[in-house]
Amino acid sequence: MFDLVVRSRRAITPEGEVPAAVAVAEGKIKGVFPYAVKVTAGTDIDLGDTPLLPGLVDTHVHVNEPGRTAWEGFASATRAAAAGGVTTIIDMPLNSLPPTVDEPALAAKQAAATGQCHVDVGFWGGAIPGNAPEMPGLHDAGVFGFKAFLADSGVPEFPPVDRAQLAAAMDAADALFVVHAEDPDHLRDAASSATYADFLSSRPADAEHAAVATAIEVARAAGRRVHILHLSAASALPLIARAKADGVRVTAETCPHYLTLDAASIPDGATEFKCCPPIRDSANADQLWAALAQGLITCVVSDHSPCTPELKRQDTGDFAAAWGGIASVQLGLPVIWTSARDRGHSLADVVSWMATRPADLVGLEGKGRIAVGADADLVAFDPDAEFVVDAHALHHKNPVTPYAGKALRGVVRTTWLRGTQVTGTEPAGRFLTRES
Repeated sequence: MFDLVVRSRRAITPEGEVPAAVAVAEGKIKGVFPYAVKVTAGTDIDLGDTPLLPGLVDTHVHVNEPGRTAWEGFASATRAAAAGGVTTIIDMPLNSLPPTVDEPALAAKQAAATGQCHVDVGFWGGAIPGNAPEMPGLHDAGVFGFKAFLADSGVPEFPPVDRAQLAAAMDAADALFVVHAEDPDHLRDAASSATYADFLSSRPADAEHAAVATAIEVARAAGRRVHILHLSAASALPLIARAKADGVRVTAETCPHYLTLDAASIPDGATEFKCCPPIRDSANADQLWAALAQGLITCVVSDHSPCTPELKRQDTGDFAAAWGGIASVQLGLPVIWTSARDRGHSLADVVSWMATRPADLVGLEGKGRIAVGADADLVAFDPDAEFVVDAHALHHKNPVTPYAGKALRGVVRTTWLRGTQVTGTEPAGRFLTRES
């Protein structure tokens, strides 16, 4: 007797796309049977030809609560995540107040999130100058690793680290370090301008290249794992490939906006496209796609980093003054599927990039896969349905997104978290830790 069976002729499993009946009890997948198998279940749902995916895992989300809840919050962010087929998020240690750089700050964030989460939520810790003594305790408290900036983060309470400070942090905790890789010596102050090309020129690819080299060198010396966040510049890929060949434990991610948006097409004053590192040209995106197909880039995550419309300076269109961040946690799956399909990739590829590999990155073996023993986080996804993005219809808190008005393919029909349909009315998300 099972609580739930979900059948699909197109279930995306570790074995690929297969007809299957996924049986659920007590929130776990208890069996993956042939599609037409007869079993007894409280609820038996037949999706027919609609694909069944595992819930996506987004390891790069800025929820911003507490402290900057007007930008985003746990209720709105996790509701948006579920609507986009994401059933697990890992929250970044900034831009909340306080930032998650010690155990009391982690406790404050968990208190703020309690009773609000529609998906499961884990937390990153932060590595900033001077907090190395706090890091072992924070790691023991269950954070999935530590985020460091090598350039200005944009908020004063989360300052960047230099090479020596990054090394000290890696010495302090045997953990996964995730690094915002831009070298400040290669950046320049952007002049006030409504022209995207002016902003882009202030953050050249060389800045990423140099910072990736620094992160790899420090990780090599310390013997630590390092993960390059939101890789934008394809010129850094050979560095990562060589380091991996040398045995350095380095991985990299990229984001939907770097894969699908083109700097040449960004209109003047369209500050909703501003992020750091910046969106580059289509030839660069082609190289990122190639690295993703080869496995050099392991995963695609949102870097959902929203703010209020006022902070985007839409009144002036000044890229230099606008907050840098893309709001996209609800849209990542259709954005990637729309382009991936055109490039000849399968739904199984997308699941690998956006569910299984992100889960593996942070050690969540029970997430991101349709397999016996995993959490019954499931998504009914119609890959052929088309829609036009309406920013005001999205669930994240502020209606600002660079995808507004874009025609996309792929609609999430239903999301289940541990076997229960997510409706957006009754939060049932749990906190996750490294031991989860």
